[in-house]
Amino acid sequence: MVPDQWYDSNGVWTGSATILQDGSLVMLYTGSTNESVQVQNLAYPADPNDPLLLEWVKYEKNPVLLPPPGVGAKDFRDPTTAWRTPNGNWKITIGSRLNTTLGMALVYETPDFINYKLKDGLLHAVPGTGEWECVDLYPVSTVEENGLDTSVNGPHVKHVLKASLEDDKNDYYALGVYDEAKDVWTPDNPELDVGIGLKYDYGHFYASKTFYDQHKERRILWGWIGETDSEQADIEKGWSSVQAVPREVAFDKKTKTNLIQWPVEEVEDLRLSSKKFEDVKVESGSVVHLDVDTATQVDIIAEFEIDEKALEGVMEADVGYNCTTSGGAAGRGALGPFGLLVLADGSRTEQTAIYFYIAKGVDGNLNTFFCTDQSRSSKANDVNKQIYGNTVPVLKGEKLSVRLLVDHSIVEAFAQGGRTCITSRVYPTEAIYGASRVFLFNNATGVSVTAKKVKIWEMNSAFLHPYHFSAASVSHVTSLYVLAMLLFSAVIKMFIS
Repeated sequence: MVPDQWYDSNGVWTGSATILQDGSLVMLYTGSTNESVQVQNLAYPADPNDPLLLEWVKYEKNPVLLPPPGVGAKDFRDPTTAWRTPNGNWKITIGSRLNTTLGMALVYETPDFINYKLKDGLLHAVPGTGEWECVDLYPVSTVEENGLDTSVNGPHVKHVLKASLEDDKNDYYALGVYDEAKDVWTPDNPELDVGIGLKYDYGHFYASKTFYDQHKERRILWGWIGETDSEQADIEKGWSSVQAVPREVAFDKKTKTNLIQWPVEEVEDLRLSSKKFEDVKVESGSVVHLDVDTATQVDIIAEFEIDEKALEGVMEADVGYNCTTSGGAAGRGALGPFGLLVLADGSRTEQTAIYFYIAKGVDGNLNTFFCTDQSRSSKANDVNKQIYGNTVPVLKGEKLSVRLLVDHSIVEAFAQGGRTCITSRVYPTEAIYGASRVFLFNNATGVSVTAKKVKIWEMNSAFLHPYHFSAASVSHVTSLYVLAMLLFSAVIKMFIS
């Protein structure tokens, strides 16, 4: 998909593919015209029998949708995967805004992906959130483990509405109810509405979209990790931006207030040798080296435990804590920070810290924060060294747990099974290849911490399997590989253009 027509000459941008009832595929994508007007275009696979669907043909009468009255020419983009309606038609939603500040999602209905009707009203809108792009609407089951096809609705179903906010470059989501008859989505908790509440990821992660993998009955999330160094550095290295590791997304049936995100199981195929550490006590103010042969490509799972008496013994409230403004990993409180240092050189002149911090509220309850500190991640001075994070729900009886995927310059962190996620883009200059180390640390002033279990796998580089499909399996596996590639291509082209 290249920008070779008047309706996409200024950019082939984000789109979505939909599998129709007969198994065929169509794709809607945003094109930016030679006058920078954002329009929606239709494309079909050139060869439907190609399991990889590498070639696409643009519809001869594109564009199929223009910005509606009242919507800015540059505020109309990123159609979602379509969902099936009871009358046999299809619906999509597209992100936009009104008066520069009211972020919103429009709904269109179509019988054939060529002719469209704009539905009355809005799917949803939130004042003060600005342009919504890469909007996503999909169902999650509140009772089952498996994911759901995009068209599913009914009892025991919540709908996730997600938007990427152009103004602050974060991906926000909220749980709610989609009224199919009125084409209105309502948040469960207005205080956690789209753009003002939960984020998919509290680090450097943007422009994500999901699709349903019917072969394994799961919903897969892909996100984009941009660069935070200088443009000149990107030119010199010859590339820019990567896709995050795909994540499986599900409703958190324990908290009932958030999603769970977890790396897809295929990542575990890259695991090589492993080392396990148990009951490692980390005293207050100490750092413990974990002896791992190669630590630039690792998968780490760790569980931490704090003595209950120590938790109960903290009397003072700690209400002002915030990951981004409270001193990072070097700050010291009664119950934190403590966690892991990765992409660290032997003397820790470079390190990326991923840690927990427990703060007691004025009501006596404990709030757990999960943070990533990039302030010492690199000796380079033209890179972002932000501190990211947010609270993470921890239920009674749960140990503090974290999983880290470390890959040279990327750290993806998942706390409490994926309730809170943080992606870091770092640029180490010393902690590279054989010089990279892993440490446990504890900067809490009032408590020692025990790493009950730490398991670290060396990870192989990613590799591509040959694609050999039987006729019977093509329809099942096509969506996983093809939609992944479509999304990868669309998002990358969006940001290149």
